[in-house]
Amino acid sequence: MSNRPDFIVVAGLSGAGRSTVADTLEDLGWFVIDNLPPSLLPSAAELLTKPDSAVERLALVAGSHEYQEDLVSFLNELRESATRVRVLFLDAPTDVLLRRYDQTRRRHPLSANTSSVADAIARERELLEPIRREADVIIETGDLIVHELKARVVEAFSDGDLEQLMQTTVMSFGFKHGAPIEADLVFDCRFLPNPHWIPELRSLTGLDEEVRNYVLGQESTTAFLEHMVPLLEFLIPSYVDEGKAYLTIAFGCTGGHHRSVSLAEEFGRILTDNGHTLRTRHRDLESKEM
Repeated sequence: MSNRPDFIVVAGLSGAGRSTVADTLEDLGWFVIDNLPPSLLPSAAELLTKPDSAVERLALVAGSHEYQEDLVSFLNELRESATRVRVLFLDAPTDVLLRRYDQTRRRHPLSANTSSVADAIARERELLEPIRREADVIIETGDLIVHELKARVVEAFSDGDLEQLMQTTVMSFGFKHGAPIEADLVFDCRFLPNPHWIPELRSLTGLDEEVRNYVLGQESTTAFLEHMVPLLEFLIPSYVDEGKAYLTIAFGCTGGHHRSVSLAEEFGRILTDNGHTLRTRHRDLESKEM
């Protein structure tokens, strides 16, 4: 088969973190198909790798079923024809898996033919041993929390860094229109002198040079920047480490036209210059109320 994308085949014990890995790979831009029976993997791969397919990176997450030998056959065929194939296997100690099943109160997928969850885990471990031997990457998840598992997947399968998983937005808004419910961090800029009371600035916005120079030229603005930039440089990596997917930093003034707009633009510029990837949005800039 030609025009094959890069493949990741994710396998492993139920409860070891396959869903977390699937979500992380999807955030990294992989096309993910989750929880397929091994017998259906060849059909899915064939369908998504036709010559007219736009899929360049495909992750297939194998579910737990009795016929795991189908997965070994599929891997052998795929490695003969695909551009690049990597197998990620997730493992964890039995006592950890038992504890996770007890906490979630979910049934083990192989429990129908066994007398206990422990027996189901043992049966699954036996069935998956041939797959484990084929793995390019094995991650033991017993001692990992969710964010650590995500970081391990990013390290193994991303060309970028972990911060690419978090979408950061710097926004402005006006308190008279209500604080944004999506904001994680809200900073009140109403302590700064208001350009609204300067006749020649009233009809302008924080995007205009005259307003920007007025707002950023205040001593209180300089002090605010000196305190805020180190704070945000500390907080952004901390949120990344916690596995946060979205971070919204909001600056508010009275109407959302002057002070907050200039400050959101300035913080966006500074953080971008410091190597962060973000977007800037002005929620209330088009509002008719000044």
